[in-house]
Amino acid sequence: MIRFYAPDIETTLTLPQSDSQHCVKVLRMNAGDELEIIDGRGNSFHCVLVDAHPKHAAVEIIRKEDEPLPWTQHITVAVAPTKHMDRMEWMVEKLTEIGVNRIVPLLCRRSERREIKTERLEKIAVAAMKQSLKSVLPEITPMMPVDRFIDHTTDCQKFMAYCDPSIPRLSLAREYSPHTSAAIMIGPEGDFSPEEITHALSTGWKPVTLGDNRLRTETAAIVACDTFHIIDQLS
Repeated sequence: MIRFYAPDIETTLTLPQSDSQHCVKVLRMNAGDELEIIDGRGNSFHCVLVDAHPKHAAVEIIRKEDEPLPWTQHITVAVAPTKHMDRMEWMVEKLTEIGVNRIVPLLCRRSERREIKTERLEKIAVAAMKQSLKSVLPEITPMMPVDRFIDHTTDCQKFMAYCDPSIPRLSLAREYSPHTSAAIMIGPEGDFSPEEITHALSTGWKPVTLGDNRLRTETAAIVACDTFHIIDQLS
């Protein structure tokens, strides 16, 4: 069954315009047809369409079910946005499919992109959430200065992936403790600055490598997130 996204479905009993149009105009659903709606907060609703309006389709909720994420810890991937937004969009889609709780765009000294609008990324995350049959939408925060993220990230494992060979690093796969909340930082194409690395390491962040291959920013973010899940599954 195709899933629809309506964050306020319990109070409005109405699909947003985009989902209403897809429901009525594209799928040609009619009053009396059954559909499934998720709210992005871990709830799914088995519903019946009562008014097939192409802009504000109305439903009746038949059953509500709790659909928690299949992992219990909180996973944050903080990454310096790429110069080309299509690569960033692809990354958000894949991170959502793999499983992430929060995506933080980082503003670094060597960032190629210093501003970002999250609206488009949020739409991509919604589509990926529905496609991957999840009911929890990952949080995508506004761009955050890297020093602020370093200082304000607490109560989790903290990892920093970078390329500088002058500081010894261990593999993320060796350092990560399974089923424990974690955050990882991925720098821009030009990598983190020495000052950013020193700041992070002085506040408890662990320097890690993602393997022997040199990875693009968006690829590194996906490899890191998937590493968490693979280790969890093997433990």
